[in-house]
Amino acid sequence: MRRLVVPAAARVIIPTQRRASAPQPTVVPRRRVVRCGLSVTGFGVCAVFYCLTYTPSLLPRTWYLQGVVAGLTASFGYAGGTAAGALVRLRWWPSRRAERIAWHVLFLLVPPLVLLFLWLSTRWQRDLRVRLGMPPQQEYDLVKTVGISLVTFGALLLLARCLRLAAHGLARLFGRLVPESAAYCAGFVVVTLLSYTAFDGLLVGNLYTNADRSAAITDSGTGSGVVQPASVLRSGSAQSLMTWNSLGRQGRNFVTKAPRVAELNAFTGRSALEPIRLYAGLSSASSVAARAELVVREMDRTHAWDRKVIAVFTPTGTGWVDNDVPSSLEYMYAGDTALVSMQYSYLPSWISFAVDRTTVVEAASALITAVRSRWAAMPASHRPKLLVFGESLGTYGTEKTFGSAAAMVDGADGILLEGPTFANPIHQDLTADRQAGSPVWDPSYPSLPVEFASRADELRTLAGPPRKVVYMQNSTDPVVWWSPSLLWHRPAWLRGTRSPDVTPDMHWYPVITFWQTTVDLLFANKAPIGRGHVYKSGAVDGWAALAPPPGWTVGDTLRLRALLDR
Repeated sequence: MRRLVVPAAARVIIPTQRRASAPQPTVVPRRRVVRCGLSVTGFGVCAVFYCLTYTPSLLPRTWYLQGVVAGLTASFGYAGGTAAGALVRLRWWPSRRAERIAWHVLFLLVPPLVLLFLWLSTRWQRDLRVRLGMPPQQEYDLVKTVGISLVTFGALLLLARCLRLAAHGLARLFGRLVPESAAYCAGFVVVTLLSYTAFDGLLVGNLYTNADRSAAITDSGTGSGVVQPASVLRSGSAQSLMTWNSLGRQGRNFVTKAPRVAELNAFTGRSALEPIRLYAGLSSASSVAARAELVVREMDRTHAWDRKVIAVFTPTGTGWVDNDVPSSLEYMYAGDTALVSMQYSYLPSWISFAVDRTTVVEAASALITAVRSRWAAMPASHRPKLLVFGESLGTYGTEKTFGSAAAMVDGADGILLEGPTFANPIHQDLTADRQAGSPVWDPSYPSLPVEFASRADELRTLAGPPRKVVYMQNSTDPVVWWSPSLLWHRPAWLRGTRSPDVTPDMHWYPVITFWQTTVDLLFANKAPIGRGHVYKSGAVDGWAALAPPPGWTVGDTLRLRALLDR
């Protein structure tokens, strides 16, 4: 069969029709709002916070504590700066050139700035220690301080990166089910909730449990040299309504550390009586009301109502009463005293304050009301002086018991309060309504017989009749001046004329000053007498301003303080 050949010219070429493909979208890489590397804004704010943490506060800090504080503060600054940078990048993304310039500027400025503040900190700490009568620290401790701060900051940064990695992992998992933005939000929320649960349940919960267990063990012990009293005038004796073991550690200290009659005779130069000291521990009775009733029955048993002075002491959280305070009254009145107290907790004051302040209010109210009711029922001509004392958290319970300044003035012959807390309602009202022109650290309130003293010796020059209420508040006591408002508000005690004990180099910075004052609380009881939260023999000046014995002089005050300070 013959093939038909078609000439090329006659061939018709039919173009092949190709399916039109959809236009390919331009792929733009997603920019990360949260960066993998160090944040330039975070590093900048971190450097500022790190430098400012070396500025002075109310009390000097040890080198290791300063290192931890600097590391923690720097981490707070880095977190805040990183968050601010992330918010900025949501609206405006800086160029790489701008970031490089910012890093170069930081590398040029931060090292000399840190060195400057480290050098200044040695001078500030030295001056502050001299001002407060404390020994200077060695210069080489600064190297250790920097090392600890870097380790602290690095550990916290590593922890934060691990949490962020977990949030990103969860976001990718959730991204299979929900849009990307919702997935990242869900991942962040889940990690935050898990972190809070771990922190609150594992860390805070275990710390509280261990603190409670440790405090309970301490409370069950007995201090060195403390033995059961033989005197019928003491709780815990064989004749007492409270057993020796029920008093707790601080109660046993309270009833046994009164001065001996021979010591009272030597100081007063006349015949003295054996002091009465009574105390109810947590296990002395099943309830607060029962313990208060038991104390009053002990007062009946020991004929406490026949003494010249009856004093009710609201202790600190552990049940502790500074022995210089009751001893000063016993020396002043030659033992013609009956001093009573009652435990409401065995935890430190800061834990009791944070967890449950109602316990101190219930205990103070029960004991003061029970004693005062019996005292008020006595004929006015036969009543002993009724004095009330509170220190630290005890001042809060005392104020809440009376309810107002006028009730405090009318409710007892004298009330001495040392180291009131920021939460004390009456103290806040009196300070806010102080006489115009008087400083917040030494307010004047002439409408009532109420006196404030930032230093004990101020009470020696008072004119007129004895006061009815005396607040002793050291100007360097962080228990008095700490407040949550330090986070965002400059306090009045850092404005205008300052107390002589507060260094002029201390300034207020948002967040920084709050954190520094919080750290000062840790070592407030390690300061010298009359500084920090240490009052001790200064109570002699307080009692002399409230209820001086007949013929009492400033010389007697100085002599007694010297005796107690040995």
